[in-house]
Amino acid sequence: MVVTSQCNGNRVTGLYVGVNNVRRYFPKQVAEIELQLDHLRIECGLTPHFWNGQPEIRDPRLCLWLESKHSHRKGRREPMPLAMIPSGERSFTLGPVMHGEPSKARRTAGQDENAESLASREEPALAN
Repeated sequence: MVVTSQCNGNRVTGLYVGVNNVRRYFPKQVAEIELQLDHLRIECGLTPHFWNGQPEIRDPRLCLWLESKHSHRKGRREPMPLAMIPSGERSFTLGPVMHGEPSKARRTAGQDENAESLASREEPALAN
């Protein structure tokens, strides 16, 4: 699934997952998820608002990681599309969107149209 970073000015405030992705990948009984961020694994809590129209993940460690990714981009104020790949029952790996990936496959994964349009304008991802 494709998700986007959330920004307020130059500050990254979290990760926007999208309503369709929440319905498809996040059962309501799950209170927290694990995210693999490069070599770092963190647990992030999900608020009740996550399932009620505010599908955002907010965690200070996640924001720092996202800010480090934003610092290497032009147009830092623009949301950055990211691939969020399920890797377990409540675990996900977060990384760059792979270019050349068919847009139909991304839509099938429940992606919001806004994130798709951003992904099509994104610079090519650099390998870490």
